[in-house]
Amino acid sequence: MCADAQVAWLDLSGNARIVAPGIRVIVDGRPNRFRGPGRPASVFAPKSARVARWLLMHPDEVFTQRQIARSTQMTEGFVSRIVARLEDDGYVAREPTGALRAKDPRLLLDAWREAYQFGKHTLIQGHVAARSGDALARFVGDTLVAEKVEHAATGLAAAWQLTHFAAFRIATFFLRREPSAALKERLGFRDDARGANLWFAVPNDEGVFHGAEEHEGIRCVHPVQAYLDLKEHPERAAEAAEHLRSHLLSWRRDA
Repeated sequence: MCADAQVAWLDLSGNARIVAPGIRVIVDGRPNRFRGPGRPASVFAPKSARVARWLLMHPDEVFTQRQIARSTQMTEGFVSRIVARLEDDGYVAREPTGALRAKDPRLLLDAWREAYQFGKHTLIQGHVAARSGDALARFVGDTLVAEKVEHAATGLAAAWQLTHFAAFRIATFFLRREPSAALKERLGFRDDARGANLWFAVPNDEGVFHGAEEHEGIRCVHPVQAYLDLKEHPERAAEAAEHLRSHLLSWRRDA
């Protein structure tokens, strides 16, 4: 409407169209920062996906919305809106008591994987001298523990620790925040995206750490998260993902 009337405008989310002699400012596509309390834009948005992750981590259990909210560290109101959307989409079943569970975990995981984009995390790629991917992952994991850096291996490094299916060259770790210069120096980390064998990913939501556990001396994300992250990884990631799913994420389907 403003454009049709040739009126300059600026909204509170940072979008703008200001065209005048000697001035041209056009900013478009920034999300609405003042979205109302309606349904979430996506049940698989970074924070919203905590609900799906929790249900997939416990596929044979039922939970109240309050239990889910506490376990995922979100408000009950926010969880209620996500659950309503999941119910409408057929991903969640409600027991007579009102408790919830994943109706078909396989269908829920498929839908999440289709929407998931590993590249939305902040990636720092570089090279560290190592004789193998496993040796690299162990060296990095031990160093992160010694430096008290919250972390969890994912992708091929996690898949190897969980199933020992496919050897790998690139080790990937989620970090709570970007690695410091001191940490890079201790690792011998050289920024090199092209020849990288170590990926650090600062997640767009801390939910990626939910369910993380130590496996054979290396802290790894939950198998659900590792499966999702393998989607956009190189090497034998596709094969590793299928092997991981068939061995650790094979669930029944509701009648």
